[in-house]
Amino acid sequence: MSQFHIVVLPGDGIGPEVTEAAWSVLEKVVAMFGHQLSHEEKPVGGSAIEKTGEPLPASTLTACCAADAVLLGAVGGSKWDMEPRRPEEGLFGLRKGLNLFANLRPVSAYEATLAKSPMKPEVLRGADLLIVRELTGGLYFGDKRRDAASASDQCVYTAKEIERIAHVAFDAARRRRSRVTSVDKANVLETSRLWRDIVSRIGAAKYPDVALSHMLVDTAAMQLVMNPRAFDVILTENMFGDILSDEAAVLTGSIGVLGSASLGESKPGLFEPVHGSAPDIAGTGKANPIGAILSVAMLFRYGLGLLDEAAAIENAVSQVLAAGMHTADLGGTATCADITREVLATLRPKRPNQGNEPTAHAREPSKTVNL
Repeated sequence: MSQFHIVVLPGDGIGPEVTEAAWSVLEKVVAMFGHQLSHEEKPVGGSAIEKTGEPLPASTLTACCAADAVLLGAVGGSKWDMEPRRPEEGLFGLRKGLNLFANLRPVSAYEATLAKSPMKPEVLRGADLLIVRELTGGLYFGDKRRDAASASDQCVYTAKEIERIAHVAFDAARRRRSRVTSVDKANVLETSRLWRDIVSRIGAAKYPDVALSHMLVDTAAMQLVMNPRAFDVILTENMFGDILSDEAAVLTGSIGVLGSASLGESKPGLFEPVHGSAPDIAGTGKANPIGAILSVAMLFRYGLGLLDEAAAIENAVSQVLAAGMHTADLGGTATCADITREVLATLRPKRPNQGNEPTAHAREPSKTVNL
């Protein structure tokens, strides 16, 4: 039995809906496995701006820093596009305040949703990859300048930033199929040349058992849709990882079924669905809660080191999808509440190899960074 404290950040748009669904699954798993749980809910993003004037109130960050894990819904919305403070500042502030530098996004092609993707089933079948994205450097965090005549965003990476994210990717690959594809733009960018040099050195010195290849980002974008089964672990920098992970959503048929984990060198980690706030469908019941539910599985696996709990959620999701229960983004008619109810009814406290085929996610490592 474990005791842990979770901070919940519902956020904006469909964030509160999918977070409520994910939380109900988390609570059932906690009860099922005999753990003890405490939690508190805090504002972030646009909802925090409306309440406090700040996208990340100090009280929210303080609570998150003291938690065992943080569950986030989504932030953002067009209503704040022209405002002086943006909801996304809350997300960037969380990453910085919690010292999160590694974003993990597993992408698997579910058999039940192959027909929902615009890609051919024979290309998709068996695709199972993990994108490891660096979170603290690059264009998103470099110096920014703008005037009426020009604008610039500085791209900076330090050796330390590259080294620590490389270790995360190589360690993850050792627990998967021992292949890392490092994605860069080394034919043009100095930051990518440094990236390639350091990743190559670490791979040769520390991970001779892991096959390392390098790929330019434009080629990687093409190969993701032409031959996704060629990838095991994709290691890349901040902006490239942002773009490629959203592109990879097409493998699943919908970005609504993807969860993610953002990790640092110690607790807490931040766990959130990949999809955005989708304010146009907020309150309609059309939101897909699976990404948020699988984020809870990652919370158990990476944030708390509880493998059986994570596997129970992953297996339940796989079974619900296989049964044909799909939300509108997957071409179905099920509501957010329908999916949640079915996942709750399907949850069973058993390991993935006890009566079910192991899911792709069940093969992932279970620690917070260095995995």
